[in-house]
Amino acid sequence: MVYAMISIGVLGFLIWAHHMFTVGLDVDTRAYFTAATMIIVVPTGIKIFSWIATMWGGSIQYKTPMLFVVGFIVLFTIGGLTGIVLANSGLDIALHDTYYVVAHFHYILSMGAIFALFARFYYWVGKIFGLSGMPRRIPDYPDAYDGWNALSSFDSYISVVGIRRFFVVVAITSSSGKNKRCAESPWAVEQNPTTLEWLVQSPRAFHTFGELPTINET
Repeated sequence: MVYAMISIGVLGFLIWAHHMFTVGLDVDTRAYFTAATMIIVVPTGIKIFSWIATMWGGSIQYKTPMLFVVGFIVLFTIGGLTGIVLANSGLDIALHDTYYVVAHFHYILSMGAIFALFARFYYWVGKIFGLSGMPRRIPDYPDAYDGWNALSSFDSYISVVGIRRFFVVVAITSSSGKNKRCAESPWAVEQNPTTLEWLVQSPRAFHTFGELPTINET
């Protein structure tokens, strides 16, 4: 398991271009990243089978945290198997910009890793929020720092107000409908839009650009 984790950490630095198969890489480069991406499947498979073996030899109670663990393994495995398909540069080009890629990504992260975080949360929530307002890993501190602690606590309230204001803006914008229009481009030079999204109305119509237009700077 340790070797598998080390291998994933090392190989993770060597497979980054499998996200870039459609940008015009040459054939040899695509072949390398295809092979490297498929190689990382081996240590990943070892981790999955190790998790299953741990469950197999344990006394399992299917309480909420364990259900999240099982869900994580299932969804992570599905995401990994779809990743093997996308590791092939030819198939990746064909599947680019489709819901297959969206599903792969969300099986791994949104429905995979997040499930594991939920499983941990049930056990650690008491430790995380049971510190009585003290700083992390510090059980006590001199009274001289009490004022600074109060100040930082007050700042946290300011952050909460700012975050709430952000969500208010999101709610207003989302519920304003199609009649809501964006302002002029904040990056425009003498009110001349510099990028394509500012050349059309907001929200833009579907299929605004059938193909990428050519912009000639004057």
